[in-house]
Amino acid sequence: QVQLVESGGGLVQAGGSLRLSCAGTGRNFTYYALGWIRQPPGQEREFVAAISRQSSTTLYRDSVKGRFTISRDNARNKMYLQMNNLKPEDTAVYSCAVYSGGLYDAGITIPDEYDSWGPGTLVTVSS
Repeated sequence: QVQLVESGGGLVQAGGSLRLSCAGTGRNFTYYALGWIRQPPGQEREFVAAISRQSSTTLYRDSVKGRFTISRDNARNKMYLQMNNLKPEDTAVYSCAVYSGGLYDAGITIPDEYDSWGPGTLVTVSS
């Protein structure tokens, strides 16, 4: 079982950058694809990005393509989300989570298909 904890959130002005980190415990970290899921205030959770076990494949929601970059370091049991050119609509609680299937599965963009959620880190983007 993998346990995840996020860090790196905060308050930033529109156009700024943040780098989120996700630290995993447990020997099975490299067994899973990983993803970032966010929940904007008063809204449902939504998929942000996912990365395959060995980083060969990544996937992004359309609204963050070209601005966000997902990466992972399996040697350190870490995953990252570099967020550039942030917009007020990116304001949300960001969580990392485990996905048991592959990045070409139909469920990869469905938040409820993820497991082992971290507690989340709040990102607030001011206009």
